[in-house]
Amino acid sequence: MVLDFLTGEFIDVIEWVDDTRDTMVWRYETRGRAIKYGAKLTVREGQAAVFVHEGQLADVFTPGLYMLETNNMPVLTRLQHWDHGFRSPFKSEVYFVSTTRFNDLKWGTRNPIITRDPEFGPVRLRAFGTYSMRVTDPGVFMTEIVGTDGEFTSDEISLQLRNVIVQEFSRMIAGSGIPVLDMAANTADLGRIVATAIAPTIAQYGLTLPEFYIENISLPDEVEKMLDKRTSMGIVGDLNKFGQYAQAESMLNASTRDGAMGAGLGAGMGAAMGMAGAMRGPWGATPPATNPPQAPQPAAATPPPIPSEPLWHLALDGAASGPFTRAQLEALRDQGRLTRDTLAWTEGQENWQRADDQPALAALFSALPPPLPQG
Repeated sequence: MVLDFLTGEFIDVIEWVDDTRDTMVWRYETRGRAIKYGAKLTVREGQAAVFVHEGQLADVFTPGLYMLETNNMPVLTRLQHWDHGFRSPFKSEVYFVSTTRFNDLKWGTRNPIITRDPEFGPVRLRAFGTYSMRVTDPGVFMTEIVGTDGEFTSDEISLQLRNVIVQEFSRMIAGSGIPVLDMAANTADLGRIVATAIAPTIAQYGLTLPEFYIENISLPDEVEKMLDKRTSMGIVGDLNKFGQYAQAESMLNASTRDGAMGAGLGAGMGAAMGMAGAMRGPWGATPPATNPPQAPQPAAATPPPIPSEPLWHLALDGAASGPFTRAQLEALRDQGRLTRDTLAWTEGQENWQRADDQPALAALFSALPPPLPQG
């Protein structure tokens, strides 16, 4: 009984079999027990063992099998003031540190980052991504981060790392000068710049980030909606031609509905009449009829498309503005912003011309009195 009791008081095998994926540090239970001199310490690949004696960092063991003796524990031996050949048990805290990668950790901006875009001016950006983390210096990590925590997980350090990442990302984005529309094509380069910038700070924790990714950089929803409208305008191109196409499309859709059968037939007959007129030729001769004449059938006349008014661009305040409708041009004229000398351009012109040199715009000033003579 006494031998069993004494055997239970001493630790002769120290090891850690990790079955979790988020535990970074685990303390071997030594409370009430002393480590036997000559005990076996097993440190597996992806681990490190840190001995802490009376609150001080003693020794760090890398992967391997060790016999805990004075010749392989120089720091602990010096702290204990052991003489050569000392064989008594000793008390120390043993922490196992995982040195494997912790993958798929998330980061993101809690609040938008304000930056100045060369095209859109001040904009607010949000970003998020992933990174991996690994302990490279177990002693520094224990001293600076863990302390005496008996079981330390990756969640406990991820918040601090996220703050460091977001701070450096914000500083880098604000000074990069990269247009917002080009950031999606440069996320890999931006990620490398951020990882390099935060490496010295992370190293002070005994950590490194082997991988760092920026998955998305986005604008506020209202700005993205405006960009969508701008893109749509670029796809539409010529608004006059697009209006004619939309009108023809609506007529075709109306002809396929049951309630508009008469209108559809009328449109078809109008098209047929146009083709018949084209077949008469330049002299208006009609080919002889091969069948007896039939009584004329009433046909629904199809009105011609409504002509669209031209849209004008004006040189106002040293920049191109518009396009403007005629009603808007009249309002600008009444405000004194559109004058006879204002440069104007519309589709079909090669160059900008004075408003008074273009009949369509000169008519806006025909009802106005000429300027008072000088002097």
